[in-house]
Amino acid sequence: MKAVIARKPGGPEVLQVVERPVPPLHAGEVLIRVAAAGVNRPDLMQRNGSPVPPGVTDVLGLEAAGMVVAVGADVDEFATGDRVMALLNGGYAEYCVAQAAHCLPVPAGLSLHDAAGVPEAAFAVWHNLFELGRLRSGDTALIHGAASGVGSFAVQCAHAAGARVIATAGGPQKVAMLQALGVWRAVDRHLEDFVDAVNDCTEGRGVDVVLDNVGGPYVARNLAAMAMGARHVSLSFLQGARIELDLQVLMRKNLSLTSSTLRPKSHAEKARLAVCIRSRFLPWLASGLVRPQVHAQLPLAQAADAHRLLEANANVGKVVLTVAE
Repeated sequence: MKAVIARKPGGPEVLQVVERPVPPLHAGEVLIRVAAAGVNRPDLMQRNGSPVPPGVTDVLGLEAAGMVVAVGADVDEFATGDRVMALLNGGYAEYCVAQAAHCLPVPAGLSLHDAAGVPEAAFAVWHNLFELGRLRSGDTALIHGAASGVGSFAVQCAHAAGARVIATAGGPQKVAMLQALGVWRAVDRHLEDFVDAVNDCTEGRGVDVVLDNVGGPYVARNLAAMAMGARHVSLSFLQGARIELDLQVLMRKNLSLTSSTLRPKSHAEKARLAVCIRSRFLPWLASGLVRPQVHAQLPLAQAADAHRLLEANANVGKVVLTVAE
């Protein structure tokens, strides 16, 4: 099969299409003929040389969608011919294996190319926004980087759950996309201060949940925009992992700060999250209430161009690599 690896740590130019054996199938796994694979920032980190969990393939890609072509022992929930989208390792390839417990059925009406942009976003949004952030109907959420693949998915899921969303992004094209998704207030980070926007919208009360992928100086400003008892969840730290906090603000407003990362989670924890996503998100995807926002579909051989799009922060939604129809 054809697959994409990084021949050495470096920029997008180190990505290379190579020939590899189709991965072996073990108990509890399914073999997927990949239609498309999602491109995510952890892929860029792996390409740059960041360590990955022991035993993980050097083929890039943390999510994919396609057709099941074989099932391992002890797999009852899927059969050959099923359309699935999965959290996995090695998605930038013509074939990949996934734990059956980490797979989700693709709803009718959702193409496999679009479905490739769902798993990472769905797992991240469910765990961070709904479990750690405890988002409820009637809450107001502040979502940063909301025009990204994960951010735009979070916006739609928050709406579907009955919450109001204040969303930030950079530039008129991204703001227009957020407005089309129906956010309560879209903030262009190049032109406006989001703390002022939050205070205006909420009449000084603040937001109940913050979903932040920026880190650095944003965190202290997020605290200023949070209501009493609000929850702050960090997804990433594009402007730095080290921050300074005024603990008096945390204590006075009874705030909580938490974070998580998906890749190191155990097999059992990912399987648990998949059960929750089946119950909560799949009906929204099946009805069209939530849809992955796909910025670009590029062929597998153009993986370097896909990485350049993400590194330039030029994507409005998800970038996927297409492998087969």
